[in-house]
Amino acid sequence: MATIETTSELVKNSYDKARKNLEIVRKRLGRPLTLAEKILYGRLVDAENQELERGSSFLLLHPDRVAMQDATAQMALLQFMLSGKEEAAVPSTVHCDHIIRAHKGRGKDMEVAMSENGEVYDFLESVSSRYGIGFWKPGAGIIHQVVLENYAFPGGLMIGTDSHTPNAGGLGMCAIGVGGADAADVMAGLPWEVKNPNLIGVHLKGELNGWVSGKDVILKLLDILTVKGGTDKIVEYFGEGVKSLSCTGKATTTNMGAELGATCSVFPYDKRMEDYLKVTERSHIAEIVNQNLDLVTADDEVLADPSKYYDQVIEIDLSTLEPHLVGPHTPDLAHTISEMGAHCKENGWDPKLSAALIGSCTNSSYEDVGRSVSIIEQAKAKGYEMPTPFFVSPGSNMIQNTIERDGLMTSLTEAGATVLANACGPCIGQWERDDVDKGDINTIVTSFNRNFRARNDSNPATLGFIGSPELVTALGLAGRIDFNPLTDELEAKDGTKFKLDPPVAPEFPESGFVPDEVGYLAPKGSDAEVKVNPTSDRLQILTPFLPWDGKDFKDLPVLLKAEGKCTTDHISPAGPWLKYRGHLDNISDNMFLGANNQFTEEPGTGVDFRNGEVKNLSKLARDYKADGIKWIAIGDENYGEGSSREHAAMCPRHLNVAAVITRSFARIHETNLKKQGVFAGMFVNPADYDKIKSDDKLDLVGLDSFAPGKTLTLVINHKDGSKDEAEIRHTYNEEQIKWFEAGSALNLLRKN
Repeated sequence: MATIETTSELVKNSYDKARKNLEIVRKRLGRPLTLAEKILYGRLVDAENQELERGSSFLLLHPDRVAMQDATAQMALLQFMLSGKEEAAVPSTVHCDHIIRAHKGRGKDMEVAMSENGEVYDFLESVSSRYGIGFWKPGAGIIHQVVLENYAFPGGLMIGTDSHTPNAGGLGMCAIGVGGADAADVMAGLPWEVKNPNLIGVHLKGELNGWVSGKDVILKLLDILTVKGGTDKIVEYFGEGVKSLSCTGKATTTNMGAELGATCSVFPYDKRMEDYLKVTERSHIAEIVNQNLDLVTADDEVLADPSKYYDQVIEIDLSTLEPHLVGPHTPDLAHTISEMGAHCKENGWDPKLSAALIGSCTNSSYEDVGRSVSIIEQAKAKGYEMPTPFFVSPGSNMIQNTIERDGLMTSLTEAGATVLANACGPCIGQWERDDVDKGDINTIVTSFNRNFRARNDSNPATLGFIGSPELVTALGLAGRIDFNPLTDELEAKDGTKFKLDPPVAPEFPESGFVPDEVGYLAPKGSDAEVKVNPTSDRLQILTPFLPWDGKDFKDLPVLLKAEGKCTTDHISPAGPWLKYRGHLDNISDNMFLGANNQFTEEPGTGVDFRNGEVKNLSKLARDYKADGIKWIAIGDENYGEGSSREHAAMCPRHLNVAAVITRSFARIHETNLKKQGVFAGMFVNPADYDKIKSDDKLDLVGLDSFAPGKTLTLVINHKDGSKDEAEIRHTYNEEQIKWFEAGSALNLLRKN
């Protein structure tokens, strides 16, 4: 059975292959290499012949690891089962963190989760055991925190079925979020394909101080680049400021690089990473890394003249950086804390907080918790109590065990904190609130990574803001989002006023971490029985999609013309729908539920071209499918941003979509559509989007000569008999065109 752990042998073998590849690449390119280039090019399938043009070439790579969370693992493993393979070809793990609801607190919530999700956990445990995959039990920890603590290593390449997989970039790894089909391919022994990213170099100058943390670095970068600024790019940090961020602080920064749309983000190896490896009992890995320093940092020439080697260089002075909040409804609407009061007044945002939440995969380290507790203890010493409902999501059993031993958990609970399970919970919409009704306007602040409308609590009226855990804690103490802890005072019960000092906390526990000795299950191998109840409404064995019939698409109705932001949360919402992640037909009932259709007034609805009736979009698609009608969806800019969930591609495919044509795509979603055999195209002229009307019929012409770099024609047949045309571009390479022709990437895999 394949090794699952990140062993010394695995790291050595990975470095040896990288070294051989890079020797070839250096001769070909004749120039120094950035860190990201070393990691990617070091895993090339064919270093001699692979095209290496940034921004256009597609790279075939051999990742070192695969990681999957329970919501996406269901579909990934159902797809892997169709491959016919007996064992995962690379070290792979499953982490049960997404489908645990946050409501009453850890104990009661875990009881509910085990009762509600038992058959899903049984399936994931059994299929993992059968195919040589490591299994982390429900409540053991959030995937990204557990990976950082156990599996990540500097200079490695990992893919994960979650958009925040780049968290491992804090330990010097190129860790990239993908769809489940990509994971299935890699576990089946196939190469992984990605467009060769452009590179953004972020030069960190100065030093963090006071209230500023790694969270503020990425929030500032989001302000600069926006949620689209990192698309098809890797963000690589460098400069003297890098050493002022702890390893887990770096992980926070790379985690939220997903909000930029970036392929991943990565930091160079340094002493802070070495210390983290040692304190998490991986000194043997640190020793190997220290013998291969040239593989885990950019070349000196790159750092001496970064503008020559990066496509874009951004400077951030940590010494002058101010704590930031972002929101509401988008992670790139940034405010310095000193501006927050004025911005609340200008926009009519209610500054009174209904809840403050810390933790999640983004900010649940020992240092994060310690900095929050530092603030809480200051208030406690003054007799000041937390007036705001306060929630804490520890990241892992290791963190939970350690903060319990060291008294930090006691400080949190005495401050009134509800301690949630070591799971994603409110961060991904798994938050059942009793205090606010849907439609009630309220304001929350979190240390999470996403704040799309209705993201945290399924309430579109909730105004969600994001900041560092220490800032969230301070705002929770004040009960207001317009409180500035750098200048403002709190008032104790006796009327005395006091100002909070900047947080101070150790990076690591003095007595070391308390390891998790119960959360992990090793696989048993081929003797294990995969458990799937054929009558289940949670799990459904997949049926392969039909191949392309070899004809142009003709006379297809427009099911949806998405207007404005259309994330994967809009296309396939999470929250209560997470329970159907393993049942394609059932979860398809949520398709486009949150999408704003230009043709209707209410989100999630469309017009039946046959009778003008307004219907739920999934119901309309099912009606079309029952009558043998394929359809097209039209999207706006950055269509499909957000989570890596492939259901946003699989559900439309299941309900008979032929093509999705947009002004532009988010990277992961575009790939997911391709993997499922859906044509993913973009208007050459974005203004052609405006030509599409609700009662149009569309022809996609040129599929019979579908080829890389060759445009197609969209014929827009208006109801009055007139026509318009739009030129459609795409990013398909030859292999991806074969996916389309076969009906899906998996169909092609089985065929071969």
